Amino acid sequence: MTSTSLDSFKARKTLKVGNKSYEYFSLKAAEKNGLKGISTLPYSLKVLLENLLRNEDGRTVKKADIKAMASWLRKRSSDREIAFRPARVLMQDFTGVPAIVDLAAMRDAMTALGGDPKKINPLVPVDLVIDHSVIVDAFGNQRAFKVNVEREYERNGERYRFLRWGQEAFDNFRVVPPGTGICHQVNLEYLGQTVWTKKHKTKDAKGKTKTVEQAFPDTLVGTDSHTTMVNGLSVLGWGVGGIEAEAAMLGQPISMLIPEVIGFKLTGKLKEGVTATDLVLTVTQMLRSKGVVGKFVEFYGAGLNHLPLEDRATIANMAPEYGATCGFFPIDEDTMRYLHQTGRAKGRVELVEAYAKAQGMYRTARAKDPVFTDTLELELGDVEPSIAGPKRPQDRVLLSEAKPKFVEALKTEFGKGEEIDRRAEVDGESYDLGHGDVVIAAITSCTNTSNPYVMMAAGLVARNAAALGLKPKPWVKTSLAPGSQVVAEYLEKSGLQKELNKVGFNLVGFGCTTCIGNSGPLPEPVSKTVNSADLVACSVLSGNRNFEGRVNPDVRANYLASPPLVVVYALAGSMQIDITKDAIGTDRKGNPVYLKDIWPSSEEVADVVHKTITRSMFREKYADVFKGDRHWRKIAVEGGLTYGWESKSTYVQNPPYFVDMEREPEAVTDIENARVLGLFLDSITTDHISPAGSIKAESPAGEYLIGNKVKPIDFNQYGTRRGNHEVMMRGTFANIRIKNQMVPGVEGGVTIHHPDGKEMSIYDAAMKYRGEKVPLVVFAGKEYGTGSSRDWAAKGTRLLGVRAVIAQSFERIHRSNLIGMGVLPLQFADDQSWQTLGLTGDETVTIDGLQETLKPGATLTAKITFADGKTKSVPLLCRIDTLDELDYFKNGGILQYVLRNLAA
Repeated sequence: MTSTSLDSFKARKTLKVGNKSYEYFSLKAAEKNGLKGISTLPYSLKVLLENLLRNEDGRTVKKADIKAMASWLRKRSSDREIAFRPARVLMQDFTGVPAIVDLAAMRDAMTALGGDPKKINPLVPVDLVIDHSVIVDAFGNQRAFKVNVEREYERNGERYRFLRWGQEAFDNFRVVPPGTGICHQVNLEYLGQTVWTKKHKTKDAKGKTKTVEQAFPDTLVGTDSHTTMVNGLSVLGWGVGGIEAEAAMLGQPISMLIPEVIGFKLTGKLKEGVTATDLVLTVTQMLRSKGVVGKFVEFYGAGLNHLPLEDRATIANMAPEYGATCGFFPIDEDTMRYLHQTGRAKGRVELVEAYAKAQGMYRTARAKDPVFTDTLELELGDVEPSIAGPKRPQDRVLLSEAKPKFVEALKTEFGKGEEIDRRAEVDGESYDLGHGDVVIAAITSCTNTSNPYVMMAAGLVARNAAALGLKPKPWVKTSLAPGSQVVAEYLEKSGLQKELNKVGFNLVGFGCTTCIGNSGPLPEPVSKTVNSADLVACSVLSGNRNFEGRVNPDVRANYLASPPLVVVYALAGSMQIDITKDAIGTDRKGNPVYLKDIWPSSEEVADVVHKTITRSMFREKYADVFKGDRHWRKIAVEGGLTYGWESKSTYVQNPPYFVDMEREPEAVTDIENARVLGLFLDSITTDHISPAGSIKAESPAGEYLIGNKVKPIDFNQYGTRRGNHEVMMRGTFANIRIKNQMVPGVEGGVTIHHPDGKEMSIYDAAMKYRGEKVPLVVFAGKEYGTGSSRDWAAKGTRLLGVRAVIAQSFERIHRSNLIGMGVLPLQFADDQSWQTLGLTGDETVTIDGLQETLKPGATLTAKITFADGKTKSVPLLCRIDTLDELDYFKNGGILQYVLRNLAA
């Protein structure tokens, strides 16, 4: 690769570390040469600034873009669009498979256009970690891990064959096989480097070409929103849709506005009995209340001196839950400690420290606070034990108030306040079930399993409980899914895995499991009773997502909690027990056992962590990280530049995005007499929109699979079938808990087809409209598209025939993804909404001005025609925010834009 920077600010310098020399772009030199004051920028913006200095080409990055970074200091905000080039891309298999499917389809399309398919290749390093496919079928016994792994390979053979092909067919593409860990934890413990290096060619003063090694901040985008976890390691990155990630892989910059940066000041230190999970739930609630959507959050203050990197990563992980683009922590002494502890090479650790200090990116206790757009502050000593639920991560509940808050939710959220004491018999069992009973207790998800302090605390709680003879309640499905093999190693070495086994928390797999809906089925008697008695059953999980319908279709109330509290709730078995006061159970002698009897001290937890975890654990477990187990190694790989699509495959199919595509895009047309596919309220998540979780036999997707001779027991789940658009489009807007207000009082993916007024599935209605050549629109409220970076929430929307989504506000990733699929995001002006307009769903909508006059931020007009013939004109803000986004939209999507450019 050849260096192209014009280096207008004479920032190119040499950094010597040991006996090696690196080229780098010096912020200190740039400050002297015209970028006055940039040393006071937030650390996260310094990373962006360096990215611009290094990639200044006069076209995508201009001198004026770089000067705008310095100008940011005047207003502490900017409306300047910049082009960000991440060093690498991270994927997980749910979002990674369709991305590689799209690349394979682009190779076919490139061939059809008469171009070179070899051009379709990642230009930056891409790592795909298979972590989303293991399901908790077996649990609570020593064979659980083996059984679940075997079932995973049985279910996913087609997908894994495809990924093995991709690993061979594409350059710059690595796959971390199943059973290794969660992508974000593998990224934190192994892939992330804090400072990245690459070799490139440049010319010396005499014009001779030479090869130099360049050092620069490690940056990335990921196809999972919790990519932000690595912000705790001072790696700037965030989640994007698979669509954006594919463009980044193919050399396209990420277009973004220079963000506002909210400084979050931490002071003091956590008190006894408080965990990192309690802290992150508090931070999430504060930042959601503050309002940080589309903004960077950067943590600073003396409290960082008492906050280990493991805790920082826990906070950074939850950035999507507090709505920020990222949750960044600067490099400091503890970063160096963690890099060394986790087995990074000595030379890399030395480079990180030398580079950060040379760039003014190394935080010390004496360092001045950066300039921020706005700030807020938290005294760590004020944090109290907490959980969050029953439906959203930001809905924090003090542990001491968990019982009354559940009782309140039972009344207000679930409409069953009069049934608080009702119990139902369970056929063939010696127990009954009632509202608030915890039927799932899962230690799961990257958020907490990456943090040895809370994992060891869970083990110590289990040890203390087992010593007193406590067992989980018989209706609780317990599981332990660590985020990496290192966690299993230190739990085993400390002796705490044996203790966890005693209370049902046996190893079930290395993956996301319960947090993404892979909780597996509840035992049949429990499931039958919950459904027949219409009970509000609960889950308690150490994850980051607890949206309705996500964890398990039988569970309606979901609570996020620390791993040790997950163990406690498994023992208590109900949200109707105040675990801060009431007995959790009884010991062998019948004496009551309270929380204080089994909760370890912070000192004991830290002591076990420091005695057990070693640098060699990380080096040994990651030595052959891409090799995989015997199952992975024996998958047959059939090579080839283009993929041999299997016509009978129900997992991987060639998508229709490039059918009949020409080298030049057709002109965008206005939306005329569109019908309304759905009317939705606030906080519709990508979990509501995108296919996720289990596939019902009676659903359109289930009917498709049965029609293709797949038995319901082999349906697997939507996430594993993301490589097949036929399944995914049928599951779009089909969440069991979604509420389309066109069909009041009904849950699930149904709508009304007009003008005949017939109720049917959203998919069936969309296909009927397609046959009638009728375009579609969707109306929604605030925060439309909150949640994971699910590209299928946008892909499915497009494939159903939706031309525009009209909402009061959008979450960042989903708005971008809609544009990336050629769907127009439009925002109501002022306080207007579909409710204030009196819409019921039987109207038609016409939107003019989409042809030559369309531009970022334009005001468009929607003409709404009501059933009685009356019309109303409504102003709408076009949420195409940048010129690059406009190019994507005009091409029908970002993939078509990239493909046309490469073909040209």
